[in-house]
Amino acid sequence: MVAATHTIWLCPGQGAQKVGMAKDLAARFPAARDALGAIDEALGISLSRLMFEGPEDELTATHNAQPAILAHTLAVFAVLGAAAGRAVAAAGHSLGEYSAYVTAGALPAPAAAALVRRRGELMHQAGAARPGTMAAVLGLATAEVEAACREASTGDAVAVPANLNAPDQTVISGDPDAVTRAGDACKRRGAKRVIPLKVSGAFHSSLMAPAANQLRVALEHAPFRDPAFPVVANATAEPVREAARARRLLADQLTAPVRWVDCMRRAAELAVEGEGEGEGEGSRFIEIGPGNVLAGLLRRSVTGASVTSLGTADEVTRFLEAA
Repeated sequence: MVAATHTIWLCPGQGAQKVGMAKDLAARFPAARDALGAIDEALGISLSRLMFEGPEDELTATHNAQPAILAHTLAVFAVLGAAAGRAVAAAGHSLGEYSAYVTAGALPAPAAAALVRRRGELMHQAGAARPGTMAAVLGLATAEVEAACREASTGDAVAVPANLNAPDQTVISGDPDAVTRAGDACKRRGAKRVIPLKVSGAFHSSLMAPAANQLRVALEHAPFRDPAFPVVANATAEPVREAARARRLLADQLTAPVRWVDCMRRAAELAVEGEGEGEGEGSRFIEIGPGNVLAGLLRRSVTGASVTSLGTADEVTRFLEAA
């Protein structure tokens, strides 16, 4: 029997996609199959077939990868239902924030899929209009990375911290020359590694401003409602409880850093607050969707956090058997 009764949902972002994703879930669980089918219908394409069969180069295109990761996440969520206990908060990394709003009842899954597909299209277009890049900096404190980015930026070329993933892991984003200079500056400051990322643009930087402006229009027309429990926003690391604020911060997110360390610490605080509202024996984070990256990042940011990653049919089955 699972002891914890309060749940914080964690929803992954781009990078965890792979051919075959969610195929085992659809084969074993009717609820997962129905969730994927509803997203296929909303998008007007067989996204699930692309997820199951590829080809890989088509799946990894950002306008496909983003809804695919959301679809996998929400297929798991559809199966778990009440078995996960009472949710007290949710958070999602970048595009995962849309999945988080679905778990909180603030946005229907098909509408979320349409939004993230549009988001991916706009991000790709912005990247084509002004090419940018990203790089992961490992083994260097965030403050040092921030200083390196300031040192590398000029009037017409910027580099900024884009994903503050762990105390010693930050992704930088911006114009290619500035990102290269920032990476070199990080190495001089003691970074263990600087790894260029295969992306189609400088996400979570000012280079995404044209995409953010157009995404804001799509968000205004999306059927948001106030979430049933708070969703911790990437852009502010603060809980969101109103639909209007959710719309605004999801648009802001494209040009703002993902403050993931602060998001996890704030979510942990919300969990403690939730424990005081019932007779549960504690709280746990549940990562739903492909991979277990967020569980690893959580452990590096919140000491003693209880976290489970559920992405495959076998993982979900074991969880349900123990619940």
